[in-house]
Amino acid sequence: MNQGVYPLAASMVNQINRLDQISNNLANVNTFGFKQEGTTETTFNYYLERMQSENKAPTVNNIVTNNIPKIDSKYINPEAGPIVMTGNNLDFAMNAPDTFFKVQNQNGDIVYTRDGAFKNLDNFLVDSNGNNVLNADNEPIVIENGFEAQVGVVKIPYTNLEKIGDNTYSVKNQNEMEIFENNDNMIVQGAVEKSNVNSVTAMVELIDAHRRFDQSQKAIKSIDELNAGLIEKIGSNTK
Repeated sequence: MNQGVYPLAASMVNQINRLDQISNNLANVNTFGFKQEGTTETTFNYYLERMQSENKAPTVNNIVTNNIPKIDSKYINPEAGPIVMTGNNLDFAMNAPDTFFKVQNQNGDIVYTRDGAFKNLDNFLVDSNGNNVLNADNEPIVIENGFEAQVGVVKIPYTNLEKIGDNTYSVKNQNEMEIFENNDNMIVQGAVEKSNVNSVTAMVELIDAHRRFDQSQKAIKSIDELNAGLIEKIGSNTK
């Protein structure tokens, strides 16, 4: 197979991954507290140089000619979304961009979210999926006078989070998480944080991913046509 096909095919795979990521961002443009995700792309040489710097690979003098692009990582955009007032006493928004509410999911695990559009379920404060919102001691919150002071708040860097489930995160390292005993000046009652997805920017990125995919596809088709023509020419000369 023509060596030029490999990077083009890899590029097409990368653009498909980009399309999935951007489409998910657009689907959550109206999801409270949602943080858009992005991807980074690099080449084999980058991985080789990084492993050499970490003494995990032998040093070589020549740069590898294999420049097949590869998705390097996914990242979360930590920028805070706009806060809008709702007047609903069960709605809460965070003041700081790296703080989160604590929620206990159906598996009993504690997960973290920026979505503060809470509900009343049997007099307990729950999220939109019916999961209990927790206080500083990881206990469910009963809706009564002054319940807002019980809403637990934690501070976690986004690099220590992994996105899971419905707009929630799990923490990678518990030692890199700060738990506050109270939420004074950390939350706004009667308000919610909207998604930080910019629909216009996302649409531009979506079009760009489509175009890059089409360009690689057309290039592969051109290579295939050239190969077919060469084979036909060689075949006719051998007769």
